[in-house]
Amino acid sequence: MASIRAENLVKRYGAFRAVHGIDFDIADGEFVAILGPSGCGKSSTMRMIAGLESITEGAIYFDGKRANETRARDRNVAMSFESYALYPTITIYENIAFPLRSAAVEAREIDRRVRDVAEKMELTALLDLKPHGLSSGQAQRVGLARALVRKPSVFLLDEPISHLDTRQRYRMRRFIKSLHQEFHYTMIYVTHDQEEALALADRVMVMSDGEIQQMATPDEVYARPRNAFVAGFVGEPPINFVDCRVRRDAAGWAVEFEGHRLLLPERLHRAAERVGDEGLAAIRPHFLSIGENGPMVIEGRVFVTEELQDQNLIFVDIGGTRFTIVAHPSVKPRRGDIVPVAIDPDHLLLFPRSEAKKFEDLAA
Repeated sequence: MASIRAENLVKRYGAFRAVHGIDFDIADGEFVAILGPSGCGKSSTMRMIAGLESITEGAIYFDGKRANETRARDRNVAMSFESYALYPTITIYENIAFPLRSAAVEAREIDRRVRDVAEKMELTALLDLKPHGLSSGQAQRVGLARALVRKPSVFLLDEPISHLDTRQRYRMRRFIKSLHQEFHYTMIYVTHDQEEALALADRVMVMSDGEIQQMATPDEVYARPRNAFVAGFVGEPPINFVDCRVRRDAAGWAVEFEGHRLLLPERLHRAAERVGDEGLAAIRPHFLSIGENGPMVIEGRVFVTEELQDQNLIFVDIGGTRFTIVAHPSVKPRRGDIVPVAIDPDHLLLFPRSEAKKFEDLAA
């Protein structure tokens, strides 16, 4: 395994700057997901780590040793892509064995490694087949096995399961997580899917516009997002935002919106000082409820409902701002109903109004 450190990492393609001088540390054996929308710089970052893209500025270190000039083949890095690129004319066994034969590994060792990784990836019964008869999930497992058979120090996965159907994605997530838990590979997983990132990774690196917006545990990224972009990008259903005014009086710090006033918990007092008069309040749909129980209750008009298996989504208009509420399946208001919406201030988030632009770009 290996630790990875990046210092002031920059990638330019002509005049376009894809990665903007980022810094990060990944510990030996850590699983890090790089999460962000298309074009945010996540794949360019991963390809620089792999040695497949030159570094415009800055440096990458493997176990403390500068790797900028180290060729991709000499980094002991394995990669798995959305496109698994299996060789169609040779068997699954030979596809998995290919990197070992290219490295002139002894035949008996090749056979041992291929059969060992095939068993772990539940591919033993398929070794004599050729790829054309495989399902997408099976083909992806062969691609992973071919990468793993090299015993890499670092395992890089670039959107490896985004093309699979829901059932296959869950199965592949289980395989990937079990590989990390059993062998403790240093793993970097690039994805635009927040559910994958939060479920798999020890830490999540959220990127936007070539910059790292936050790098933290899944719980921290979800519950304590550093800015409005992270808050809006992470979480399903998406977080609710509302413009607000920030005020302080004898009772303490408060936010005012839609003609209502809500006292802020002590943990938000410093944020209120930084934000100034104009703020952007945010709260996740799970922390709103239909009912009268709460320190702040606002009336809203229901304009859409969605009934799901284990919850209902209630979409409510409050003074022209639309809120999403996650409700119990028994809560079934009708379109046009006026309902009381209770807000839990302990889960409120507060950002500068200036960060609304990034969120609006995301929503668009």
